[in-house]
Amino acid sequence: MRSLLLCLFALCSSLFLSSVALAKENMAPPNIIFILADDFGYGDLGCMGCTDISTPNIDRLATEGVKFTDFYANAPVCTPTRTGFMTGRWQQRCGLEFAFGYQVEQFRRVKGAWVPEPDIHALGLPLTEITIAQKFKAAGYTTGAFGKWHLGFKDEYNPTKRGFDEYFGELLGHADYYKHTYYDGTYALRDGLEPVKREGYFTDLINERAVKFIRDHKAAPFFMYVPHLAVHAPFEAPDAPETPMVTKESMHHGSRAIYKAMVERIDLGVGKILAELEKHDLADNTLVVFSSDNGGERYSRNLPLFHHKATVWEGGIRVPCVMRWPAKLPKGKVTAQMAITMDLHATFTELAGAKTPSEKRLDGINLIPLLTGDAQPVERTFFWRIDRSNRKQKAIRHGKWKYINDGNTMDLLFDLEADISERVNLGYQHPDILADLKAKLKAWEAEMDASEREVWVK
Repeated sequence: MRSLLLCLFALCSSLFLSSVALAKENMAPPNIIFILADDFGYGDLGCMGCTDISTPNIDRLATEGVKFTDFYANAPVCTPTRTGFMTGRWQQRCGLEFAFGYQVEQFRRVKGAWVPEPDIHALGLPLTEITIAQKFKAAGYTTGAFGKWHLGFKDEYNPTKRGFDEYFGELLGHADYYKHTYYDGTYALRDGLEPVKREGYFTDLINERAVKFIRDHKAAPFFMYVPHLAVHAPFEAPDAPETPMVTKESMHHGSRAIYKAMVERIDLGVGKILAELEKHDLADNTLVVFSSDNGGERYSRNLPLFHHKATVWEGGIRVPCVMRWPAKLPKGKVTAQMAITMDLHATFTELAGAKTPSEKRLDGINLIPLLTGDAQPVERTFFWRIDRSNRKQKAIRHGKWKYINDGNTMDLLFDLEADISERVNLGYQHPDILADLKAKLKAWEAEMDASEREVWVK
């Protein structure tokens, strides 16, 4: 009798576990939340080794999900990385290789002619591009964006014109955290298309709207994009409304202590988002991702990487990335899989069942199959370029190897598995690898330059 009962128990347990697995396979499309910090240092999370900043909520995404060690931003500055995420493609295909303030240099390089300085507030993500929000809308999702946009100030570039049902935030690359004004006097805060006056610290306002969006749209699948301005300059601490209005001269005044407070306020918002998901029983089937648009600068901690934002050294392009999706992803996984911002576009849209037109083929890939089970990292190739009058750099990473040309003065080759800090040049020991990477980079540049000409030369 006892044996029979044990057999029945085992059978019931097996059927229950099978039903749970089947239920997970047949779950509704997941909610997706992407939280993007600005100028966040690679080593500024507790889960990345930071000891002087408290980030328990972001760290929780890592302990309950997946942490990347080799995740990259599409570019070493903000606008092109955001473009890569919005389109799922190399930003050069949209003609946006660098931040808007330097776009005229790119135009001149491609077109080969002098043009007057543009109004940077008039530039934006080309309207011919299909954004991730437009794809989510077509797939039946409710969409919201809350934070720094920096993909166009004019109304035609507004997030609500690019696929988002709701938008609240600042349209420009930076603004005073309390006055919400660019240092040239342009007022940046919008609720949808409308300029709106709000009292409060910008990071707090973003966090409040993000939580409200979850509460308002808990009944159906949603996609929420939360691009923080923090920890981009101006360096202004929370809970200090008496802070003087930012000026061009004071933009970068600050300290590690102020930076710390700014990071911890982002983390507080992540905690509120997670709590709201749990309150409405949404946590299990919600993918939450945290990353940065480029490497840190000034008061950040990029260790063990070398250099900082606006360079193609690892400190300018390798960024933290953690993601949690309890229904699908393993818990506490650390992966060395190479990945890049535009992969998130491909990952999110595939999970949502969203379609991409063939003429706008994606350059990123769906990461989920590489993070589940015992899949080994696959070898991939990424490229970066800066072509400004005051800084010319280019780089390629292929597997463990990275080639850098820093200012057309020297060819450098690094083995990143053995030398993450890029200290030992191995080019003279491996001339064949160096030549191969240079050839790959040259071919990529030719393809990107052709794409740029299609955008700029008309």
